[in-house]
Amino acid sequence: MSEPSRFDRGHTDDLMSFLAAGPTPYHAVANAGERLEKAGFRQVNETDAWDTETSAASAAGSGGRYVLRGGAIIAWYVPEGAAPHTPFRIVGAHTDSPNLRVKPRPDSGAHGFRQVAVEIYGGPLMNSWLDRDLGLAGRLSLRDGSTRLVDVNRPLLRVPQLAIHLDRSVSSEGLKLDKQRHLQPIWGLGDDVRDGDLIAFLEQESGLPAGSVTGWDLMTYAVEPPAYLGRDQELMAGPRMDNLLSVHAGTAALAALATGGAELPYIPVLAAFDHEETGSQSDTGADGPLLGSVLERSVLARGGSYEDRARAFAGTVCLSSDTGHAVHPNYAERHDPTHHPRLNGGPILKVNVNNRYATDGSGRAVFAAACEKAGVPFQNFVSNNSMPCGTTIGPITAARHGIRTVDIGVAILSMHSARELCGADDPFLLANALVAFLEG
Repeated sequence: MSEPSRFDRGHTDDLMSFLAAGPTPYHAVANAGERLEKAGFRQVNETDAWDTETSAASAAGSGGRYVLRGGAIIAWYVPEGAAPHTPFRIVGAHTDSPNLRVKPRPDSGAHGFRQVAVEIYGGPLMNSWLDRDLGLAGRLSLRDGSTRLVDVNRPLLRVPQLAIHLDRSVSSEGLKLDKQRHLQPIWGLGDDVRDGDLIAFLEQESGLPAGSVTGWDLMTYAVEPPAYLGRDQELMAGPRMDNLLSVHAGTAALAALATGGAELPYIPVLAAFDHEETGSQSDTGADGPLLGSVLERSVLARGGSYEDRARAFAGTVCLSSDTGHAVHPNYAERHDPTHHPRLNGGPILKVNVNNRYATDGSGRAVFAAACEKAGVPFQNFVSNNSMPCGTTIGPITAARHGIRTVDIGVAILSMHSARELCGADDPFLLANALVAFLEG
């Protein structure tokens, strides 16, 4: 018999708050860490020794642990009685989204406009960034070696579109944007553009002394908040669902298990990485050593050996949870004709025989069992053979760590837009499936 649902529409309400509070990967993982701390988790530093006392405290029920590195978070909960060779159950996700990011020399302008020089991050739908009120957020690196998060959460910048009177061909030939020339936002008027103006403004916004910022990782974002829409509010629109929707669901599922006190046959883990949209090759990306290092140190902190580590990894399963494509009512021919995932139809199982997704038959069985246990329907996704297939952290995780990995997610529309669209029920259906998976 299926267990009752642990999450309902209130989970989607909370997702909207999570999206609004996470304009950058750095803010998103800080928010996830705060939520986990409320569930009894404690942050550990990678530079500290992870001795047996750390593991024993967790096993005694005082809560889980988590590591923050840049825009990535790895969190885990060691249930009471877990052996060094106990396998892990991992929910994998990513924290980054395509957007416009500030260049090293940001201050520019022309013809009486003050502008901010930006670079294209990932593969955004560039037209979706036009004529939107944009805020600015990110991480400031200070002269003393510390960092500070900054968030100017108000209309600050705008990328104005060219009027149709000056480009009549746009209606017949479509919009054509030059990434270098056409996407530089304006943020004021004036001819006296000076190097350092933007950073000086952010120092003032953050209450920092002038000249204290020596490095920055800054990005723009649409300030319009998430919202329900539709006749019966059965849809939700918002930014960065790809892939904070999965980060939020994984955080909620892990926190629920840690506070529930249930006996678990596996060690549940949340692994949310940065830089998926650009290939995952960084120290905080899925192709880096972070996850393997944390899991191995957890084994060793519980008195384990290399043999215990090998046994634990051999029995480990990861659900790589990322958004996928719902069938588009205006472009149905772009989808596989027999696979049409719908909004509010439940999470999707992603399959690609060329290993752009990591799912195989045994992985499908694991996910199907979790959904059945949770009483959650699921759908199948496969790309149209004539269309290139995207990829996720799934194949990278499977190949790098040698662990069985299954690609899943939630079907959405307008992927990589500044504002995406999902079914209002799908976020909590995913969270319920993740709880069942982590429980084993």
